[in-house]
Amino acid sequence: MPQPSLDSTQSDTAGSPAAAAAAVTGRSGSTFYWPMLLLPRSKRAAMFAIYAFCRRIDDIADEPGEPAEKRAALDAWRTEIRGLYAGGAPSSSLGAALKGAIERYGLPRGELEALIDGMAMDIPADDSNGGGMTGPALPTLRLYCRRVAGAVGMLAIRVFDRADASTEAFALSLGEALQLTNILRDLTEDAEIGRLYLPRELLDDAGIGSSDPATVLAHPNLPQTCEALASLAEERFAEARRALAEGPAAGRRGSLWAAVAMMVLYHRLLVRLRARGWRDLDRRVRVGKRECALVAVRCALGYPPAA
Repeated sequence: MPQPSLDSTQSDTAGSPAAAAAAVTGRSGSTFYWPMLLLPRSKRAAMFAIYAFCRRIDDIADEPGEPAEKRAALDAWRTEIRGLYAGGAPSSSLGAALKGAIERYGLPRGELEALIDGMAMDIPADDSNGGGMTGPALPTLRLYCRRVAGAVGMLAIRVFDRADASTEAFALSLGEALQLTNILRDLTEDAEIGRLYLPRELLDDAGIGSSDPATVLAHPNLPQTCEALASLAEERFAEARRALAEGPAAGRRGSLWAAVAMMVLYHRLLVRLRARGWRDLDRRVRVGKRECALVAVRCALGYPPAA
C-alpha cells in the first residue's frame, strides 16, 4: 500500500500555510466563504484552516480509491493531529495552518478527531464499492451530523467566542440543521457515489423498502421522506435560534455573527429546496454569491436579515 501523503495538489499550494488554507476555501465556492472572509485576520485564518482540513479529509472519503487506502489516509491525518497537540512539527502546510489555530484559540483535539471519525463513516467497512452510508438508522445519521458538522461548530465557537452551555447548544443544533440541509441539497450527487443519507425510519414511513440510492430517488414516495427530513432540519434551526436567544450566548450574539449569517443563508436554502419540491432533483437550488455577501455584511454590522 502506498504511504499516505498529507499534502495534496488540491489542498496545499505554494505560499504561507494561511494562504494555502485560504486558497482552498476560496476555490470551493462554499457558502461559508463570505462570512469567514469578513472576520478579523487571525480569526479568518483559523476558520480557513478548519475549513481546509474539512475539505481535505472529505476529499479522502469521496474521491475514487480503495477503502483500505482511504482509511490509511484518514489515520495519517489522525496521527498528524495528535502530533500537533504533542508539540510535534507539522508535516504539511495545512498541518501548519491548523497548528496556528490550535495554539491561538485552544481548539479541542477531540473535535478535530471527531471530524475524521465522521468522514470514516462514509467509507465502507469492507472493500466493496460504493459509499459507507446507505439508508442509515436515524441515530446513526445524527451521530454522523454531530461528527462532520457539530464538530465544526464546536471548533468555530472557540474562534468566534468562548464556549458555554448555551453557545454549545447553538453550535450543535445549527451544525445538524446545516448538515441535514446539505443532505437534501445533494441527493443526486451523493447517489452518484453510492450514498444515501435519508434515514431508514423515514424511508420505512414512506413505504420505501430499498436502500439503493438510485431506486430510492426514483421512488414515487421520495417526496414524503424528504419533507420529513426537511421538517427535522427546521426543528434544528428553531433549536439553534432558541439557544442563541437564551443564556449567556444572547449577550454575545455580536461575536457569533458569522454563525448567524450561516444560519440565515442555509435556512433560505432549505426553504427554497422545499419550494422546488423533491421530484425534479436535477434542478439545482443555490444561494448566490451576491446574496451570501450581502447577508454576511448585514450580520457583521449587527443587522441580520430575516431567513
